[in-house]
Amino acid sequence: MDSNDTLPEDLDRRIDALTARSNLTRGQILEDALAHGRSLAWHEKWVAGVQEGLEQADRGEFASDEEIAAVLNKYSQA
Repeated sequence: MDSNDTLPEDLDRRIDALTARSNLTRGQILEDALAHGRSLAWHEKWVAGVQEGLEQADRGEFASDEEIAAVLNKYSQA
């Protein structure tokens, strides 16, 4: 096994799990990590957050009109 061609088994499994849980390819995950310094842990947390948001949306748990207006007003003032 050449260390330049392979990843440790635990990292390989984590990347495979991320590709299964997202619409990202292995190449996209690795490219993003190398180009933008995003760790595998960052990707795992991001995918988990997206999945949590989708599950909340499926349950009908959305921000209220007032909460949305507060965010829009906060950033439109900038």
